[in-house]
Amino acid sequence: MEASPRTSHPQQSRPIVMVALGGHAFIGKTEKGTVSDHERNAATICDRLMTLIDRNYNLVITHGNGPQVGNRLLATERMREDVPAFPLDVLVAETEGSLGYFLQQALLNQLRRRQIKRYVVTVITQVLVDEKDPAFSTPTKPVGPFMSELEARKRAEADKWSIVDDAGRGWRRVVASPRPQKVIQRRMIREAALEGHIVIAAGGGGIPSHKDKNNDYEGIECVIDKDLTSSVLASNIGADLLIILTAVPKVYLNYGKPDQMALGAVTMEEIEDHIAKGHFPPGSMGPKVQAIHEFLERGGKRGLITDPDHLRDALDGKAGTHFVGRI
Repeated sequence: MEASPRTSHPQQSRPIVMVALGGHAFIGKTEKGTVSDHERNAATICDRLMTLIDRNYNLVITHGNGPQVGNRLLATERMREDVPAFPLDVLVAETEGSLGYFLQQALLNQLRRRQIKRYVVTVITQVLVDEKDPAFSTPTKPVGPFMSELEARKRAEADKWSIVDDAGRGWRRVVASPRPQKVIQRRMIREAALEGHIVIAAGGGGIPSHKDKNNDYEGIECVIDKDLTSSVLASNIGADLLIILTAVPKVYLNYGKPDQMALGAVTMEEIEDHIAKGHFPPGSMGPKVQAIHEFLERGGKRGLITDPDHLRDALDGKAGTHFVGRI
């Protein structure tokens, strides 16, 4: 017997917007990253996000976790003689849960104050990567604490780590950053969003996973760029708009130079020309622009990059950098 068609609800006709937050959204530049720091900053960012609820969007939120995973790795190093060390994929899962909790609580409080009847759910999200991705043969992403060269070489030999001199600041472990292929919980995330629930997902780029020889899911030690995962997830769930919130109000050409120029609205052709000319470095704006570009290439309608303080104006077309598909 066929299942009965689901009753249509008004919230299912709302467009889905995906918002990607940086890991530093929870910790200010001069802050230590205490629980109160996280709670205060989560409350601030969630207050900004309420403008999307006011505009009747179904909302999915992703976020980074770099500072938080870094702290967990530092704690692991300092206690490794007494406490069993957890692999990187487990630490990503831990911070997905803890940062999701901070956001979830702040969002619920915002909704209660406004007397808006929506639920909030955090999804511990696994993301498939290809273990044959070339990134695994050339690890480039620094993680964990700085070490002396002697200590780093000892760990490299004992634990099979790849190590690098990180910009003269000290030696660090580097891990692979493969491309995300697919979000395993994508259907659950889409269904929850279409029911009007606010979904927090793919924290830190999601838990990197692959299929073992028995076709079972298995975690793998690496990190996934959260903006690229956000792009894939936005496509997976049929989002209309992908917003990346960062530290600057717009995307700039020649950033930090005397001839710096802010971008307002750009087409795919224009952004491809800017990328080809090397305007967006891999370590800063590059992955964000790439994420929006790939989202639009896969059929997404619109992309936006701005900072939290300009989100409302950006939604009105008065701020931010807006990306549109091919003309």
